[in-house]
Amino acid sequence: LPDRDRAELKRRKLLLEVTLKSYWIRKGSAFSTAVARPETELTPEMIATGSWRQLPFKPYNFSSLGLPPACGHLHPLLKVRSELRQIFLEMG
Repeated sequence: LPDRDRAELKRRKLLLEVTLKSYWIRKGSAFSTAVARPETELTPEMIATGSWRQLPFKPYNFSSLGLPPACGHLHPLLKVRSELRQIFLEMG
């Protein structure tokens, strides 16, 4: 369609332009049907036998955040003090 006719049809909402994307998927050189889980820990047995040289290890993520620290608690003596204070305030 010429640009003028296409703009007129779009203005009347009689034309809808859609962009289609397609991908080609092929088997690469590292394709495998078996799922290999990388090792996460180096054990003394791996070091003694030398098997760690052939094993794939999971890379470390140094930018990840750890678990947030658990919230703190009041000291037991502070708890008792606040309870006693509340009792005396209720008594007047």
